[in-house]
Amino acid sequence: MAEATFVLKEPNGKEPTLIYLFYRFNNQRLKYSTSEKIKPKFWNAEKQRAKETRSFPTYASLNNTLDNLARAVKEAHRDLINTNRTPTPFKLKDYLDKSLFKEEYGQKTNFLKFVKELIDESNRKLNTLNQWKQTLRKLQEYKLSTKKEVDFDTIDMDFYNSFIKFLTNQGYTKNTIGGFIKNVKIFMNEAVDRNLTKNMEYRNRKFKILEEQVDKIYLSQKELITIFEMKLSGTYQKYERVRDLFIVGCYTGLRFSDLIQVRSENIINNGSQIKIRTEKTSEIVIIPLHRLVKSIISKYHGNLPSVISNQKMNDYLKEIGKLAEINEPVQISITRGGTTAKEMFKEYELITTHTARRSFATNAYLMDIPSISIMKITGHKTEKSFMKYIRISQEENANKLINHPFFK
Repeated sequence: MAEATFVLKEPNGKEPTLIYLFYRFNNQRLKYSTSEKIKPKFWNAEKQRAKETRSFPTYASLNNTLDNLARAVKEAHRDLINTNRTPTPFKLKDYLDKSLFKEEYGQKTNFLKFVKELIDESNRKLNTLNQWKQTLRKLQEYKLSTKKEVDFDTIDMDFYNSFIKFLTNQGYTKNTIGGFIKNVKIFMNEAVDRNLTKNMEYRNRKFKILEEQVDKIYLSQKELITIFEMKLSGTYQKYERVRDLFIVGCYTGLRFSDLIQVRSENIINNGSQIKIRTEKTSEIVIIPLHRLVKSIISKYHGNLPSVISNQKMNDYLKEIGKLAEINEPVQISITRGGTTAKEMFKEYELITTHTARRSFATNAYLMDIPSISIMKITGHKTEKSFMKYIRISQEENANKLINHPFFK
């Protein structure tokens, strides 16, 4: 049975700090401010209650309040189940507000307040929550800057066009703006599901997520072999583990977040496959191992090499690409602040950890592995999203088709 727990907002502080109630149930989490404060030195973290000490004479009253809250949230949970209503953190919070006669109870919940509560109660992955928080900040900035109301009923085409103009003037790329719009639609979907609004304007086909195809590179099999066979010694030995993990990514299609999670127990069937639940989508994928991957696993005694942070690995990969003389000129087009600009780069300047995943998909496609088989590994749900990873030139496409029966 789910139990309420209490934690301090600033457990290592010296000043009075808020006490939060946490209640986890059915893979969901309620985070609720009790509005009570206590100095950490008077808090018993093991018992999750105030210490019974003369130095804190109101301990009995505070502990009684926490006991009542713990009972109230369990009763609310049980009541929702018994009345065939689906328990959610939002419903439980509403119940607690009502039971405590909070001043704000009964007042209309506005959109921005709802978004903040949604973020606080969510158990989504950290990266998703950070994106939601950034979207909330932009909505708050937009409201402050434009003096326009941002509420459930104002999320319409006028808001859409005005918000995009605001973000464009701040110099954001089209894809970044699209990410903000995507999150607004997620927030509104949640609000509709909870019967907080009947406004459906955000589902208008014109209320679309902006997107542009940004040119990205992939590394050919020849380039990958060059990188794999590089002798990294002396000053360059620090690049060896990064190079090896990158090669594994190029022949498995795994994201960086998944590569660093692979352990010996994930390598199955006598070292012929990797089986792992992906971090981003929580799907299980099983990947046959390329000979180069097998040799790297053998090199590290049945494991993958451990590396530094994603950002530092990206820095090292550019240095590795430069050493391997992967320096073909590449023109990149990107729309920022409403203006499309073209810039020239050397190929190695564009290598990142994600280049590995793109290289895997493209090279597998060029080797005539069926798209559906590649998608089973990359985890793409639709061919449309998968094809964004395929980076082949007109010449490569023609060479791929030259021996096709249709052209004979």
